[in-house]
Amino acid sequence: MNKYCQKCGIVLNMSKTVCLDCQRRAGALIAEDNSARRKGMPLFSGCLTYFPDALLAVAEHSRKANEKHNPGQPLHWSKEKSKDHADCIARHLVDIGPNWDEVDPELGSYHATALAWRALALLQTIIERKKNPK
Repeated sequence: MNKYCQKCGIVLNMSKTVCLDCQRRAGALIAEDNSARRKGMPLFSGCLTYFPDALLAVAEHSRKANEKHNPGQPLHWSKEKSKDHADCIARHLVDIGPNWDEVDPELGSYHATALAWRALALLQTIIERKKNPK
């Protein structure tokens, strides 16, 4: 008995419910693509172990910003409210201070933390745009 993709209806050759193309179009990073590709993207050993404190600071900044921009709502990225990443990156670079440790008074995070969040948001936006061209 054939299984079909729940999104596009093509026949699936594995025990999946959605084909890889539909997962890509939905913006998912596909871990099933192939083992070599996966091993070439060491998320834990190549990112989380390098920058644990910085990533925790970015996560805290996300929470604070969510409380400011989406009070009372669960943590989420309101992409429609934040589209000027490059300008915000430049502003945080200007405001970062000579020792790189100035605090953004709006959220109480380092400007470097806000800059890192914006750099990640910019990169995520670029990647999503490439995955889902209009």
